[in-house]
Amino acid sequence: MRPPKKDGQATVVYFHVTVMGLDSIDETSMTYAADIFFAQTWKDNRLRLPENMTSEYRLLEVDWLKNMWRPDSFFKNAKSVTFQTMTIPNHYLWLYKDKTILYMVKLTLKLSCAMNFLIYPHDTQECKLQMESLSHTTDEMIFQWDPDVPLVVDENIELPQLALVKNYTADCTQVYSTGNFTCLEVVFVLKRRLGYYLFHTYVPTCLIVVMSWVSFWIKPEAAPARVTLGVTSLLTLSTQHAKSQASLPPVSYLKAVDAFMSVCTIFVFMALMEYCLVNIVLGDNDAPPAFKPPPPPAPPTTSTGAGDSTKLDKIFDIATKKSATLPPAGPTPAQRARLHALNIDRVSRVFFPALFALLNVTYWIMFAEYI
Repeated sequence: MRPPKKDGQATVVYFHVTVMGLDSIDETSMTYAADIFFAQTWKDNRLRLPENMTSEYRLLEVDWLKNMWRPDSFFKNAKSVTFQTMTIPNHYLWLYKDKTILYMVKLTLKLSCAMNFLIYPHDTQECKLQMESLSHTTDEMIFQWDPDVPLVVDENIELPQLALVKNYTADCTQVYSTGNFTCLEVVFVLKRRLGYYLFHTYVPTCLIVVMSWVSFWIKPEAAPARVTLGVTSLLTLSTQHAKSQASLPPVSYLKAVDAFMSVCTIFVFMALMEYCLVNIVLGDNDAPPAFKPPPPPAPPTTSTGAGDSTKLDKIFDIATKKSATLPPAGPTPAQRARLHALNIDRVSRVFFPALFALLNVTYWIMFAEYI
């Protein structure tokens, strides 16, 4: 059946959409669900009205649509459409006195939404609901939004990780190889809430990095403690990174959260490498060797009498004791190496936090406009 063209002009079909709910936004499959009332209004001058029709409109049986022309509209980006049948089929048909027909139906749609995660989790996504003509070009039929109320969106819609900040209607008419097909769309602007990621990703990650710096205050000789702390921090951070990617599709580009987590991983790894440097500087001798007194000089072989021999023995004994108590002339190589290792730790205590704070400030300044 052909569209009811009047005077050779294309049939105009007016659309109205009432959005009652948005939910099940899945980043992995890039889909979302919507509950809508979908209304189409058109005028067919070929209809014959009953003579006893006195009211402004009359409710008709929906089965009448089988014997009437109706628009061949379909949801262009829908993966599945569910027609509500409880407690009765949720659709109705009105016929007005001026031969205008209104068809209203309640549907649950699962729609695709092309998402870009380049600045995730500071991203804003635009998800669309597109309605297009299946077989009629713009020469025969044109879709237009209702001039009075084209779109109604429930103000109480709440999403766990996204906020519906804006919605509007637009025209998506597209030219195909077979002709120009009319199309209308509803655009939902969804902004991601940062609170969840702030307390479950960013703050724990920063605490893990800070925890790795505790090794700078542990003495260089405590190798098991420092190595265990560094490796544990690195493994914990790797687990945290994997957890942040669990709800996202594997994309080929670098996301904002990936950059942040990678920088944190580098900081933890460098803290572990810092101890490798300390251990190299410290060398094999972790403690200065005990001072060994020089051997006592041999007694003179000349015999000068018993009294002189006894006095000389006493003098040699006193000299030996004094020389045994004298400290070495300067620090040993082991002591100098330990001092250098401690200086590396002291510098790291300032350098690592300062550089990490600078990179954090740079990161949040870059994405402040998206918060």
